[in-house]
Amino acid sequence: MFISTINRQRFRLYQAEGSSLAALSVSILTALLSNQLLTFIDTVMAGWAGAVELAGVAVGGSLWLPVFLFMYGVLMAVTPMVAQLHGAGRTGESGPLARSGILVAIPLVLTAALFLCNAEWAFAWMGVDDGIAHVAAGYLKAISWGLPAAALFFLMRNLSEGMGLARPSMLIGLVSLPVNALVNYLLIYGKMGLPALGGIGCGWATAITLWFMCALMLLTIRIARPYRAACFFGPLKTKSVKRAAEIVRLGLPIGCSLLVESSVFALIALFLAPLGALTVSAHQITLNYSSLVFMLPLSMSSAITIRVGHAVGMGRHDRARLVSRAGLVINAIIALFTSALTLFFSQQIASIYTDDRQVIAMAAGLLVFNALYQFPDSLQVAAAATLRGYKDTRATLVMVVLAYWVVSLPLGYSLGLTHFWGEPMGAAGFWISLVVGLGLASLLLLMRLRYVERTTALADRKMVGI
Repeated sequence: MFISTINRQRFRLYQAEGSSLAALSVSILTALLSNQLLTFIDTVMAGWAGAVELAGVAVGGSLWLPVFLFMYGVLMAVTPMVAQLHGAGRTGESGPLARSGILVAIPLVLTAALFLCNAEWAFAWMGVDDGIAHVAAGYLKAISWGLPAAALFFLMRNLSEGMGLARPSMLIGLVSLPVNALVNYLLIYGKMGLPALGGIGCGWATAITLWFMCALMLLTIRIARPYRAACFFGPLKTKSVKRAAEIVRLGLPIGCSLLVESSVFALIALFLAPLGALTVSAHQITLNYSSLVFMLPLSMSSAITIRVGHAVGMGRHDRARLVSRAGLVINAIIALFTSALTLFFSQQIASIYTDDRQVIAMAAGLLVFNALYQFPDSLQVAAAATLRGYKDTRATLVMVVLAYWVVSLPLGYSLGLTHFWGEPMGAAGFWISLVVGLGLASLLLLMRLRYVERTTALADRKMVGI
């Protein structure tokens, strides 16, 4: 009876924490999906303009995404830092902390813009078709104008979410979708007297939308009452450089981890480019769908980081472990559902992007491998998110490098483009290697999480004299 009572109490705790995570993740999910739908809209509308335009946006996006995610990852350090301050009752320090991130963002933006505006060498080196390379280079130059807005938006959104306020970024993301679609329509197809830019128009539309989102988020923090306690618009203080250094210390491993992971996808797209627009288009469809589905476990993981950060800030490591367990279970359930959905409706999913039967057939085959890797992907992102809540990021970087660069990418290259294992498998070989790499990453990160949780549990027992 006593054991049964304890189990019921534990189940209720998990149920309550799961509900809290779900409530927070819904707003985060909507915001993330809105951002991801910007890429989805670009992909679909470029696909309607032709296979070369779609392939150009895909190849350009393969370089844009790692740059974008690296900048996002470095600035993501603001979220757990704000969460711990908020949990410790020091919310007034969170606004100056986020604002000091501008010192970090400036060199990031300048470096990223310089790289994106001079990316032609990468396309020439990889032997990308001239027509595809032209669209990709124009797309990157256009989208680079939105980098300052993206960086400032990230800082403000991370401040908001670290305080547990996820709804504003959700609403801004939703409002931005019709803006992006309208500007895409005008610039891709040359409406209302504007030039028809094709896939390059997608880059300009994204840049304009990023500035629109940044302006709305800035206005929200300025006028909304819940943000007054954060003091985001307070006077400048001498600690800004010290706070910026702390953001770099914590955020650089996060940014590098995201860069390592996303650069694998970028290199896959570039490796596949010489195989033609058909292969690149099928890969891009699979990757874009994968990114959309990934928003489900990613939103839950963002909620995990926030809730773990709050718990650690309050000194409640037992609560942090509870959040971790509940989040891992929820992400596992999500992955089982989305994997089944992908397997059963692969043809229908591919047909959303294009009416080309060859592209649909190839993409549907790749979606099968995508379904297989969703489960380990959901577990590794939840484990990494929990570790961020503990401000444990350096070990994560080492494990991600091992899983993706040492194992996954060489395996994918050998399977897809060489005769080492037999007949080259093309895009399918790379997607098989992603399944292997994600499986290894999830195992390593779960082991690291277990170590961190046991270490904090032992520290807690020593403090109470046990």
